[in-house]
Amino acid sequence: MNEIRQLFGTDGIRGVAGEFPLTRQSTYLIGRALGHDLMRATTPRAVIGQDTRESSRWIADRVAEGLAAVGVEIHSAGVITTPGVAFLARSRGFAAGVVISASHNPWTDNGIKVFSGDGFKLTDMRELAIEKEIFGLLENPSAADDTALRVSGPSLPGEAELRHAYIKSLVESVSSDLSNLRALVDCANGAATAEAPELFRSLGIQATFIHVSPDGRNINEGCGALHPEILGNMVGEAAGKFDFGVTFDGDADRALFSDGRGHVVNGDAVLLLAARDLHTQGKLKGDTLVATTMSNMGLEIALKKSGIRMLRANVGDKYVLEEMLKTGATLGGEQSGHIIFRDGDSTTGDGLLTALRLMDIMVRHGKSLAELVSDLKVFPQKIQNVRVREKIPFAQVPVVKSAIEAAERELDGNGRIVVRYSGTEALARVMVEAESEERMRAVTSAVTEQIQKALGA
Repeated sequence: MNEIRQLFGTDGIRGVAGEFPLTRQSTYLIGRALGHDLMRATTPRAVIGQDTRESSRWIADRVAEGLAAVGVEIHSAGVITTPGVAFLARSRGFAAGVVISASHNPWTDNGIKVFSGDGFKLTDMRELAIEKEIFGLLENPSAADDTALRVSGPSLPGEAELRHAYIKSLVESVSSDLSNLRALVDCANGAATAEAPELFRSLGIQATFIHVSPDGRNINEGCGALHPEILGNMVGEAAGKFDFGVTFDGDADRALFSDGRGHVVNGDAVLLLAARDLHTQGKLKGDTLVATTMSNMGLEIALKKSGIRMLRANVGDKYVLEEMLKTGATLGGEQSGHIIFRDGDSTTGDGLLTALRLMDIMVRHGKSLAELVSDLKVFPQKIQNVRVREKIPFAQVPVVKSAIEAAERELDGNGRIVVRYSGTEALARVMVEAESEERMRAVTSAVTEQIQKALGA
């Protein structure tokens, strides 16, 4: 039976900054455990990047101290997007890339994500091995005492040069002239603030930027990909001033959009227009893309009309990528805006790259964003979160199991229900699609009520 990871979730280690597993001691030990893993490499070097949370600097320093204590050479990229670190790991010969970020979570949270030297996230088995060493160090007081091993907080050169290398690679990926496009860009007071303005300026895009003043605590606060309707409202109210809007999450590994009229365009719609574009160029391998269990039935129907097959993976861009590598698919992603393009060398979702690809498609096809996705008929969908005190498998909770089975009978093939636990938070997520709003809400309410009664925090 597979062992269950206790620290690593679907997107690295995450929690409240200052609390286990993100204390000053545990973050140092995470660095040491990762360092021991990396010492097997021919050249044990690691690059570390971070988002704009006030805790990111000290966590980055502590992880770096742990890595350095066992002999790993550290390079800092400073504030940079998650895909920026993945790019540097695979293009600069690093044994690993480490990102200090909690993505879309509140500023009080933080996290540690690790990419291997090929730019891919660590495998579950490798994460499990690192976890075992972390717990071993915690149980051994002498090993956990880092007094003699601590190095001075890294003040390593090259941050600007590393960030510029990433931006340069994005600029070089664009072949179309994007200078006639007018964009409203929401950087979520996060990592995108360090790259997006320079990137858009380099390509001559007529961009107006909002939420580009991070103060350590305002990341994702009332802005960014968590609140795409805010961007949409601003684009709509501007009455033709912008061709589209784009909004990133805290670490900019995903992006959501607004068309020129202010309507939100989510990851499903981006997958549709990108799949069709690749398909017409003969670059969509196997006429297949990979989405997740959360993608709308409407996407599957629209793709089928274009002769494109959709596979569903578990939620999490890590699992989308695993399915893509298994099947050879060149496109995959999530409704939440993680889009992975494998017709190039990308190894993870990249919000900045997604924005560039979308703009390139608009220019080459001579169509607005609204026109490109006009035939996507979305089934009414609701996602309801329920905070839980523990994550017991739903099949082991009789009232919840019965409620889900009753919902499936009610939908009878004319809709879907997906009930799962968040991989990063103490939440149960209930997603329901149905042909009518009324049925969707009734089914959602019935299931969430039982989860709340049985497992609610």
